[in-house]
Amino acid sequence: QVQLVESGGGLVQAGGSLKLSCAASGRTFSNNGMGWFRQAPGKEREFVASLSWSGATIYLESVKGRFTISRDNAKNTVYLQMNSLKPEDTAVYYCAGRRGGVFSTSSNAYDYWGQGTQVTVSP
Repeated sequence: QVQLVESGGGLVQAGGSLKLSCAASGRTFSNNGMGWFRQAPGKEREFVASLSWSGATIYLESVKGRFTISRDNAKNTVYLQMNSLKPEDTAVYYCAGRRGGVFSTSSNAYDYWGQGTQVTVSP
């Protein structure tokens, strides 16, 4: 059974940093696209960042230059480094994995999802 487990969320002041981790089990994702999405209260889930098997990345415009997605294939883990956090970044963050190898901004393209981790940024 494939599982994605996020960790690293929490409460941080505006301008601070957090690093989210997504540990995969049940299969390896080194040749697969991986992504991060988020959902704020009362809003739809939105794409944040995605990483292809080759290392190519794509980001939500509002997080470019502040967030970095990366992977450690030896640990079967994907990360989201979040710097210069803003209150509008507050949301539940979800890790997602694809059977395909390229990145994608569409949630429909992902086959596996984690349970989410809360990130709260105070003013």
